[in-house]
This record gives sequence, structure tokens and C-alpha cells, in this order.
Amino acid sequence: MNLPNKLTTIRLIFVPLFVVIYLFPFQTLGVSIPTFDILSTQLSLLDIILFIIFFIASLTDFLDGHIARKKNMITTFGKFIDPIADKLIVNTVLLLLAYSHSISVIIPIIMIARDTIVDAIRLVASQKNVVLAASYLGKAKTMTQMIAIGILLLNNVVFDYLGIPMDQILIWLATCISIVSGVEYFMKNSQYITESM
Repeated sequence: MNLPNKLTTIRLIFVPLFVVIYLFPFQTLGVSIPTFDILSTQLSLLDIILFIIFFIASLTDFLDGHIARKKNMITTFGKFIDPIADKLIVNTVLLLLAYSHSISVIIPIIMIARDTIVDAIRLVASQKNVVLAASYLGKAKTMTQMIAIGILLLNNVVFDYLGIPMDQILIWLATCISIVSGVEYFMKNSQYITESM
């Protein structure tokens, strides 16, 4: 297994690790988690650990693709597993944030629906030997999404002190970009779906 695929595999392993740590009943079992007061924002050691896991996962997302292209290490396994790992880590975190009422459940529903539609279009196009590249709006969605999730995991630290709900602003912005990019992607590539209607 080459380095890019190892990094992708690490990202996959981080998904169940994140879930277990996020949902583990520390309070029920009487486990005390240290809490820090940073600029009037309560931040626990657990919040910091979860942020670090997500940050490393996001970093491997950037590195595996970059290394694979630069070193010509693109493999069939990498093409298969990389988008799965990306979707799993992001959508899992979004669902957990919705579960804990940190974000509206509408957000992961929209994000997952958009990704499902885009992936379906890519699948149909690939059957016609057409490779559809990610759009600039899609990349902007991913970037905004990652930053928003990071701030959410850190309880909107710093911005909360300034009275700015930056975590909610960015996650809703990412949701809006997700809708627009999904519609744009469908309109630009609808011929692959409608040609045999």
C-alpha cells in the first residue's frame, strides 16, 4: 500500500474513533473531563481531542491527493476509497453535531442529499467514459464546510467572545453553497441523465 492510500486508510480509521469518543458516556461512568475557560467559552479536553482528530483527518484528505498526483501514485484503490473516506468523516461529524443539537438536522440532510446526487451523476458519466471534475463551487463548499466544522467542534471559541455566531454562519453558508453547487453540477451534466429519456 502506497503512502496516499495509507493516509486515506488513517482517515477511515478516524471515523469510528471519532464516533466512540463523541458518544462515550463519560459523565454516566463518572469520568471527569478537564474544562478550560477560554475567552468566556467553555472548552473541554474532549472538544480539543475531537477537533484534533477531525483536523488530522482533513489534513490527510489534502495530503493524500496532493502526494498521489505529484508522485504519480494514483491507484484504482485510491480512486475508490478516497471519496468514501471524505464523505464518511464529514457526514459522520455533521450527523453527530445534529444529534447533539449543535446544528440543525436540515444541514446534514441537505449535504448528504447533494453528495448523493453528484455521485450518481458521476457514476452515470463514468459509464460513458467521461470523468467529471469537481467544480470551483464544490471546492468552496468543502473548504467552508471543513472550517465551519472545526469552529463548531471548538464551541465557536474566540468568535463567541466577540458575539459572532461564526460557527452557524459558516455551516449555513456551506449548506447554501452545497445547494447552489449541486444545482450547477446537475444543470451542467444533465445530458448524461436525460439523453435516453
